[in-house]
Amino acid sequence: MFRNNFQVYDIHGHLPYRIQIGGSWSKHELIERYGKERGERFRLTWDFPEGGAASSADDTTPLIDRWVQELDKYNIGGMNFLTALDNDNMADQLAHFPDRFTGFAFHPIEAPDAADELKRAVNELGLKGYKLFGPLTQIPFDDPSLKPVWTFLAEKKLPVLIHFGMLGHAGGIVHHPNINPLAIFNTAREYSDIPFIIPHFGAGYFQELLHLCWSCPNVLIDTSGSNQWVRWMPYELTLESLFRKTYELIGPERIVFGTDASGFPRGFPYRYLQDQVRVARELRFSEDDIELIFGNNTRRLLGLPIPQEAGPEAKQTK
Repeated sequence: MFRNNFQVYDIHGHLPYRIQIGGSWSKHELIERYGKERGERFRLTWDFPEGGAASSADDTTPLIDRWVQELDKYNIGGMNFLTALDNDNMADQLAHFPDRFTGFAFHPIEAPDAADELKRAVNELGLKGYKLFGPLTQIPFDDPSLKPVWTFLAEKKLPVLIHFGMLGHAGGIVHHPNINPLAIFNTAREYSDIPFIIPHFGAGYFQELLHLCWSCPNVLIDTSGSNQWVRWMPYELTLESLFRKTYELIGPERIVFGTDASGFPRGFPYRYLQDQVRVARELRFSEDDIELIFGNNTRRLLGLPIPQEAGPEAKQTK
């Protein structure tokens, strides 16, 4: 799939974590049944195994060891996890295989101790960035109380990955003050040393995300997931058109590959990688650009070494 034995680095994986999506209304029987029906249709469409992201009860292999086996199975160089039970749990998992995995801090930004916890996660636990969900953040991102968080991230030049747009499975969140990527506009402009990564091509807010990228050169786009949100747009969008328009407007240096991998028995969703590489090749991206998108941009963002066998353009990003 790649030249020179190049290996992918996936910026968007998940270890098990706790999160409440949708509030009490999401527990209504009608919404639960609707979500399960559409979830099963999605599983069959993509030929995923039953069980969703839950670990198999009959497999006693430690979770992080199973992930190593998955990366080896598909010749993936490494994966960056965005979530875990807490920051200590994240660091404990990563410590087993520091050459294969990295991770981000994940805790509420509006918490009174958010800045202190972020500093601890980075300085003591060795985490590489910060993960947030826009529709789960209850205050504006430019609220003065968040200045210590943004200041620390800017000083360290650490990346922040924020999920905007549709959240959850069918029956999930589609309306919230922080659902639009433009919610981060004021902050991204003020703290231009922070690389802001927006996943899933904006998850329903592609135009707004492109506008944000037009104004803020420190905003990057993460390609992760099946991107089935395109089917809910009133105009035609495909994975090919997402890649083509993004590449034309912001260039390969600001596109980062991810899968949104989230557990077993599904494991690493290799089909996502196959589809995205196929699109990149059909659009005739250069090999250097492909290596940037599918690994070396992430390595640069996380301060990881660029493989020596990568193309000359990728090496210049070290």
